[in-house]
Amino acid sequence: MPHIAVTIGAGRSPRQLRTLLHEVHAAVLRSVDTRPEHVRVVLHEVPRTHWSTADTTLAELDQEPVRPTGPAEPTTPTEHTTPAEPATPAEPAEPTTPAEPAEAAGEREPS
Repeated sequence: MPHIAVTIGAGRSPRQLRTLLHEVHAAVLRSVDTRPEHVRVVLHEVPRTHWSTADTTLAELDQEPVRPTGPAEPTTPTEHTTPAEPATPAEPAEPTTPAEPAEAAGEREPS
């Protein structure tokens, strides 16, 4: 019987937590030869004041201003050129198989 323990900082919505439980359960079923009723998932929510990394609690990190995560601006100008002729369109892709149903893909609505 697989038993999975997940520890997460408090603050997620009940829907997010239910989705997490469902996705972990589905991942175990995809990865391990077991029956669904044998999979146990336990979710531990830790208050954000009780979890720290590098001597800073999650609550303290929540108070820090959000820093941009995009690429840094270039420090030197870059030369922009345009092609003399437009690029030719790529060959059409091979037909793909239809997407699997949402429930089979583990994307069903959490109950």
